[in-house]
Amino acid sequence: MKTIRTLIIDDERGARQELMRMLKNYPHIMVLAEADDADEAEQLIEMLKPDLIFLDIQMPGRSGFDLLESLDHLPEIIFVTAFDHFAVQAFEVSAMDYLMKPVREERFKNAIDKAVEKINGDNQASIFVKDRGKHYFIKWNDVYLIESVDNYARLFFGQEQVLLKSSLNKLEENPDCSRFFRANRNVLFNLDYVNLVKKDDEGTLVMLKTGELIRLSERRAIKLRNLIKT
Repeated sequence: MKTIRTLIIDDERGARQELMRMLKNYPHIMVLAEADDADEAEQLIEMLKPDLIFLDIQMPGRSGFDLLESLDHLPEIIFVTAFDHFAVQAFEVSAMDYLMKPVREERFKNAIDKAVEKINGDNQASIFVKDRGKHYFIKWNDVYLIESVDNYARLFFGQEQVLLKSSLNKLEENPDCSRFFRANRNVLFNLDYVNLVKKDDEGTLVMLKTGELIRLSERRAIKLRNLIKT
């Protein structure tokens, strides 16, 4: 069984100790470190790149949601909190599970079982986005188009679109976005959603499986054709 590398993030020392005690029954889960606030947690996540985090939501300074929004690459998440009114928000972002303090052994086991199954079978990279009062946990594979809007990037996925505070240049540098092609200064599209590439009197036109039409310059069209050939 794969060893699952995890972090515990909670401002309450007692809560962290209780999770450590419970995790002793799961030798395949390795606790890499603990953090008591979002700033320390962000540094640890970027440095250690855990598979899973146990995350409190309400902490001094930045919240658990604020932490997720600052990450370029998301591990799997199990929220552990005393505030049940956060439950709806937690499931909006597709958290693996939501545990209420004090955590019951049976619920904890169920959460661990789900985590093991998900991590061993799903390596799809995700991004966390807060937009218009909602929280989203989006798989990059589900995003088919990204447009630049001032200092934001508009992500299109399914029937929805959200604004992410990021430039297209920054997204291009993100390894999780390696399947996205830069059509022009304002548009990235997912190569896995390309349905048709054709030349017309005005140059080259890309049609996505979702129906969007994207015009390419000759230079970008040549690069796209070379990518498709490989």
